[in-house]
Amino acid sequence: MNWQTGRLTPGLYLVATPIGNARDITLRGLDILASADVLAAEDTRSLRRLLEIHGVALSDRPLLAYHDHNGARMRPRILSELEAGRSVAYASEAGTPMISDPGFDLMRAAVADGYAATSAPGASAVVTALTLAGLPTDRFLFAGFLPNATGARKTALHGLRDVKATLAFYESPKRVAAMLADAVEVLGRDRGAAVCRELTKKFEECRRGTLASLAEALAGENVRGEIVVLIGQGEKENISESEIDRMLDDSLKTMSVRDAADFVSRMYDLPRRPIYQRAMSLSRDRSDPQD
Repeated sequence: MNWQTGRLTPGLYLVATPIGNARDITLRGLDILASADVLAAEDTRSLRRLLEIHGVALSDRPLLAYHDHNGARMRPRILSELEAGRSVAYASEAGTPMISDPGFDLMRAAVADGYAATSAPGASAVVTALTLAGLPTDRFLFAGFLPNATGARKTALHGLRDVKATLAFYESPKRVAAMLADAVEVLGRDRGAAVCRELTKKFEECRRGTLASLAEALAGENVRGEIVVLIGQGEKENISESEIDRMLDDSLKTMSVRDAADFVSRMYDLPRRPIYQRAMSLSRDRSDPQD
C-alpha cells in the first residue's frame, strides 16, 4: 500500500477471512478490503456482512462473485481489472484463500499473466484444528476432502496409510461417521485422532481419542457444523534384529556397505548409523568366514 495516498498498488490480494468469530480478521486484511479498487468473494453475502461488522464502506466499488460455478466466466473479468491497473482483493467464504478454495485458479491465472499477487494471512481451519488436537504438528499432511463413495474413500486412505505425518482432512457432518469407520478399517483402531467442529464459533468442540472410540461415539449421531478430522501417525512396527540382518545380507549381495545401509534404514525408517555399523560387521563376516 502507498501510505501517502492510501491506495493499494495494482495487483491481486488474497485476504484470509474469519472461519467463525468475526473478530479474527487481521488489521491488514481490513486495510486491504477498505482500499482495494475491486472486491471479489467466494460468497458476496458473507463478505458484505463482514464489511458491515467492521464498518468498512463498500461505496461504489464493484463486488464480484467468484466461485466454483462461475470461475471460468469471471476470471477474464477480474484479469481485465488487473490489466487496467487496479487492485483486486479476493476473499474466501471463510478461511485462507487457496486452501480447498476456488481462488487457486484465479491466483494461478494472475501469476501466469504476470500480475503482482500477495496474501494477507489469517484464519485457517486446518491450522486451528492442529493447534487443538494434541497430535504431533512437526509434520502434517493436509488431504482436503476425501471422496464421497466408500470404495474410493478407502482407496484414498490406503494411499495415506504409511505417511509419516499427522493427517488432516475436511469432512461433511453427514459423512464424518462413515469416514471414521472407513479409517478404522484401513488405518487401524488405535491411532490417535481428533474431530474438531465449529472452530472459533459458539459451539466449538474438539473430541479426542482413538479412531475406534471416535467412530463409535459419532455413529448414528446427528453431527452439525464444519468439521476437521485429524489422524495421528501409525505406530512404527517393531522390526527384529534377525529381520534387519536378513535384509542387509540380501542387500550386500548387490550393493556396497554404504548403499545397503541407506536402503535398509530407509525401508524401515530407522536411524542410519547403527544400520551402517551392522552392515560393516556383516560385510567383514562375509570376507572372513569362520572355519
